[in-house]
Amino acid sequence: MTPIVTRLVKILVLLGLLLAPASAFAQGSKGVQRTERIAAELVAMSQWAAPGSTAIVAVRQDIEPGWHTYWRNPGDSGGPTTLDWTLPAGVKAGDIVWPLPERQRLQSLMNYGYQGVVYLPVPIEIPADARPGATLPLKVEATFLVCSAEMCVPDDLTLTLDLPVREGAAPLDRAHGAAIQRIVETAPRPAGITARIALRDGVLSLSAAGGPLAGRDPGPSYFFPFEGGVIDHAAPQSGRFGPQGLTLAVSPGGKVRSSGLGGPVRGVLATDLGAFEIEAELGPALAGTSGSGDLAPAPDAGAPTEAAATDGAAFGPFVKAALFALLGGLILNLMPCVFPILAMKAAALAHSAHDAGQARRDGLAFLAGVLATFLLLAGLLLVLRAAGQAVGWGFQLQSPPVTAGLALLMLVIGLNLSGVFQVGGSLQGLSVGRWARLGGPAGAFLTGALAVIVAAPCTAPFMAVALGAALLMPWPMALIVFLMLGLGLALPYVLVSLIPGLLSRLPKPGAWMERLKGLLAFPMYGAALWLAWVFSRQTGAEAMALLLAAGLLLALGVWLIGTGQSAQAAGRRGLVWLAAGTVSILLALAGLFAAARAPVEPATGAPAAEAAGIASAPWSQAAVDAAVAEGRPVLVNFTADWCVTCKINERGALSSPRAKAALEAAGAVYLVGDWTRRDDAITAELQRHGRSGVPLYLFYAPGQTEPRILPQLLTEGVVIEALKEGRPAGS
Repeated sequence: MTPIVTRLVKILVLLGLLLAPASAFAQGSKGVQRTERIAAELVAMSQWAAPGSTAIVAVRQDIEPGWHTYWRNPGDSGGPTTLDWTLPAGVKAGDIVWPLPERQRLQSLMNYGYQGVVYLPVPIEIPADARPGATLPLKVEATFLVCSAEMCVPDDLTLTLDLPVREGAAPLDRAHGAAIQRIVETAPRPAGITARIALRDGVLSLSAAGGPLAGRDPGPSYFFPFEGGVIDHAAPQSGRFGPQGLTLAVSPGGKVRSSGLGGPVRGVLATDLGAFEIEAELGPALAGTSGSGDLAPAPDAGAPTEAAATDGAAFGPFVKAALFALLGGLILNLMPCVFPILAMKAAALAHSAHDAGQARRDGLAFLAGVLATFLLLAGLLLVLRAAGQAVGWGFQLQSPPVTAGLALLMLVIGLNLSGVFQVGGSLQGLSVGRWARLGGPAGAFLTGALAVIVAAPCTAPFMAVALGAALLMPWPMALIVFLMLGLGLALPYVLVSLIPGLLSRLPKPGAWMERLKGLLAFPMYGAALWLAWVFSRQTGAEAMALLLAAGLLLALGVWLIGTGQSAQAAGRRGLVWLAAGTVSILLALAGLFAAARAPVEPATGAPAAEAAGIASAPWSQAAVDAAVAEGRPVLVNFTADWCVTCKINERGALSSPRAKAALEAAGAVYLVGDWTRRDDAITAELQRHGRSGVPLYLFYAPGQTEPRILPQLLTEGVVIEALKEGRPAGS
């Protein structure tokens, strides 16, 4: 090495040693973690932390354009960022210091959140015995719900920071210190403001006085509650100010409208003078807060681009989802889970073929029943999701009480079709007997409702994409998509009932109809047995025994009622039979209640596919990542015991000898995500791929971190062709 080069090396080493303290203490972060929607890192406000002090670190979010995250109260939809810390002994993390959020309007909804670059500061208590010169490893599991105008994706990132410990006051971190300090200094905090709130004539009156509000015009003001359901987030807030403060008129939210104000209301009052945390006690307005000055309404500042997208760019996906829903509803008529209802509809068509007017009425009533039930299920689904519940299509069948109740309902309908009992003429219009015989508009309406409930376990082609998109749209669009699905389901029956030429081709009524009715009882018995099996998988042996006892008592009860009806028809007294039947039915209902409340046995964890002889393991993202890291192909099957389409695919396409051989030849890992019981992790993964329910089949080719989505109706050939991509070279 020449003298000149040696001299240059020494100079560079010396510069490195001189600059080492500043660079070492600048941040200490182990890197930015990224997804397609957000980049995040854990950063410090100061260059080091002193023993016995409170350091400030922050989760820095860099959110992609068109996406946003949420405040502690997300508003009408969404979910807040959550942090799960892993810290050294003696180190404690406080709560997030939430910056003032933006109001994000989406059609009739109002959300509270952030876009662009956001810092979420967190105070960290450093123990007094922390050794100067040491480094404290901080680790946090951050979960961000990142949303756009069309979808929401939960992103989980692990963030780390090595925080140095030194004596003395620390200067601000060069990269992020000033930004974090501004957030900490301007974040809403208590400021000696007294507040009152009252509900009168359907309006919340919120008054605030004292502190920085006294004697000053607060300018445009807005109240952000910490809890959802207190106010109507999307409604405008107006008010007046006086010499002591201000009074806001706020529309109440659903929780307050239904049950009133149960106690103090906490939140943030944002004004031109600053943003302040307040706790409003119940009581009349404070004096001097409603003078002659009118408050200017707070503008919808910072509304994200999704508002405009809803009017334009989002209309195309909406039309596509609506058309897919219509096609999916039509195809749903061919799915096996709808067969019992198809049989009942066929009997109804045959029964009304001689009367075109009756056929039209029944067809329209059936359509009304389908649409009304779809609206009810869709509305409940959207409300639960807006409340932060992780649910999807078919969610009702994840509830053991619902499954048990449907099993007994199918049993009753089957017994009625078999002629075991009828319901008296005065109640005929709304009876199960009328329903089962499918006579009259009331029976047709109820049959339509039952068709929707029974169709939930099936997912047809086009349907999953449509519903997955609908659940991420504004609620008016989402409800229209669900209605299009219902229209597709009911359309064949409605068309036949409205077109006399098609009706005339049906056989004339006769004795064969009674035989057909008896035959159609057996699909209902089959549906009852299947639902009972699903119930046993969800609960366990004890609950299943109680359900079987309830079914036996129910069958006895309707037989006794049928016997009493026959006695009355023959001119004999049948009240004793009817009374005994009623008691037996009440005991059956008690058994159903006991079965629904029986302790749930823990899941065995054995994937459903093992019954078919396929080597498999339970799905988890960690299992997928491990297999991908090994360079192995991965086939993921999201299924549920109540999903008939799933079971047909598993028996026909996934467990065939050729499919098994292809799995072995490819060295593939086969993972099963069982959604029979509610599982929020599986729900989130379904949502990530734009689906609202099962089945969903994902194939990860070797070396690929993003999967290919396979068709919902699998064939052996589709599975084998996908697995060929994962076969080792030369095999």
